[in-house]
Amino acid sequence: MKTRLTLFLLYLFLCFACSKNDSKKGNDLVNETSPYLLQHAYNPVNWKAWNENSLEEAKEQNKLIVISIGYASCHWCHVMEEESFENDSIARIMNDNFINIKVDREERPDVDKVYMNAVQLMTGKGGWPLNCITLPDGRPVFGGTYFTKNQWSKILKDVSKLYKENPQKVEEYAQRVTEGIQTSELITLNKEEAVFKNEEIIAGINLSREQLDTINGGFKGAPKFPMPNTLDYLLRYQYHFNEPELFKYIKKSLTKMAYGGIYDQIGGGFSRYSVDNRWHIPHFEKMLYDNAQLVSVYSKAYLQDKNELYKNIVKETLAFVNDELNANNGAFYSSLDADSKNENNELEEGVFYTWTKQELKALIKDYKLFANYYNVNTTGFWENDLYVLIRDQSVTEFAKKNKLTKDELKQKIADWKSTLTLARNKRNKPNLDDKILTSWNALMLQGYIDAYRAFDDNEYLDKAVKIAEFLVKNQLRGDGGLNRNFKNGKSTINGYAEDYATVIQAFISLHEVTLNEKWLLLSKEIMEYTITHFFDSTSGMFFYTSNEDPNLIARKTEVIDGVISSSNSIIGNNLFKLGHYFSDKKMTKISEQMLNNLKIEITKNPLGYSNWMHLMTNLTQPFYEVAVVGENANSVTKELFKKYLPNILISASDKESELPLLEYKYIEGETLIYVCVNGTCKLPLADISKAIKSIKRN
Repeated sequence: MKTRLTLFLLYLFLCFACSKNDSKKGNDLVNETSPYLLQHAYNPVNWKAWNENSLEEAKEQNKLIVISIGYASCHWCHVMEEESFENDSIARIMNDNFINIKVDREERPDVDKVYMNAVQLMTGKGGWPLNCITLPDGRPVFGGTYFTKNQWSKILKDVSKLYKENPQKVEEYAQRVTEGIQTSELITLNKEEAVFKNEEIIAGINLSREQLDTINGGFKGAPKFPMPNTLDYLLRYQYHFNEPELFKYIKKSLTKMAYGGIYDQIGGGFSRYSVDNRWHIPHFEKMLYDNAQLVSVYSKAYLQDKNELYKNIVKETLAFVNDELNANNGAFYSSLDADSKNENNELEEGVFYTWTKQELKALIKDYKLFANYYNVNTTGFWENDLYVLIRDQSVTEFAKKNKLTKDELKQKIADWKSTLTLARNKRNKPNLDDKILTSWNALMLQGYIDAYRAFDDNEYLDKAVKIAEFLVKNQLRGDGGLNRNFKNGKSTINGYAEDYATVIQAFISLHEVTLNEKWLLLSKEIMEYTITHFFDSTSGMFFYTSNEDPNLIARKTEVIDGVISSSNSIIGNNLFKLGHYFSDKKMTKISEQMLNNLKIEITKNPLGYSNWMHLMTNLTQPFYEVAVVGENANSVTKELFKKYLPNILISASDKESELPLLEYKYIEGETLIYVCVNGTCKLPLADISKAIKSIKRN
């Protein structure tokens, strides 16, 4: 009897184990490396990756395609997965009627751009998760962002039913949407003479002022994104056009962001955006690209203002990036999730970063002072007895009001941060998206360079060089092209215009701070490859995808500057600089033509084309090539870095050089500075202060 019972229990255990194993049977995504795709690898939905086989299968079976696009740190992507993609009944509808394709938008921004364009045309808005239903050939018939389980179920049934009963109607609609995608954002060649005027720039900025939030900084309304390229250009605009009020706005924006909950007051680093209009409650994911670009902006602002707050923000943000996103191979990972597991082992947004009063009282000895400094009150309240730490006073102001010295308060702040860091590290950390993206690392490289320029910290320069060496070793191919993705020791995915643009930009800057000609020559070589494989001679612009990539339903051209500057605006600025470095009129001509093509759009909405405005300002305001030659070239360039000089490029060498800007300028025993315009140089100077005075701002 005992033996029979034992065998029966063993049988039940094996049955349970088998059923459990079957329920966890993976779909095709188990073979992928993307953390986002792997999150969905054990959904009951029969997900496939975006590839030729998946697309061919849809055509062979004449099935509609569900294209679902998101990224690993996306909160609402997780919500829709839990509600719909983990649901067996929803999965059954999807598997029976559709070929289901999951796309990591960060790995495949080309696919994301096409279907985001489709959803925006169909609905007037977009976001992630992005869910698009298409014909078997990829032409879209329906799209949207997050849907509840009931909404998604109805959509799937209705679209599937319509396709079975009236395929001609679906075909006609898909054709209209596809034509809209193909014709939207088309750029035509402007054959009029390229003429750019200061008056156009001033008028455009004046027209845009109503978009600026002069109370909280940033743009008006919510959600509120930092938009580093806009702040970067406005910093330059006030430099040239002497706008004290605009400088106050920039300072307010940078200060309010640094004080807000969008900035991690304990661990450093910025979240992607705030859901409110005062930077308080963030959407908690932390992205490499945001932090990289904000490091650049705060570093440049420090050169103008010498504000200690900016220096601290740069220092803390770089510490966060180095501690939490470091791949330990020279490069950096992509992001930290918005969600992490709570005490019930359930994913919850912001649980890693938020606090209850009870927790804080138990941890902080001088709680009352702490609560006053970080607004653990109605100002800092979020929801469910939780608080997001937020500041509203400078260290100097707070110390004075509370009868402390600055040093005493700084020590208390350091102690508070140390205490809460230890407590926070006992919580479940947000998931890490550990893929390495070329363009985001190039932006981080630029961030380290800008921090080095501002603060003369050799550690920052060392980090910059290591990123660059990683990109050359792992992402630069033998044919001169770049790959986009690096994961598990493998470099994959042919790079996009964004990857080429940001790498060229960063390598030009790296030449300026290292004096190593290798980086400048590499940037020229990569630019020549970009022209060969991305340039559209019909429009005079650059496609987002290479001519070696498989065709999508449309080949897009990215021109509007979003949170990251558009690939075309970065390329345009790169061509301008390389044209000056190498006296290459072909490059400068392409650059000016690109700007001329968009002149009307740029002047109507300059804050949507902020990085293009740099290029326009280069052509309307004085712009200088500064050549430094001699054994002390490095120390002289460091003096140049101490000033905010956005209207120069630097070429320097401590020995003979064949670079056009440096050739025949070396004199042994002397270090000379040449200030030049379009290759024509003034008399050489030995005094750096005189050289700086000769650089005019308007």
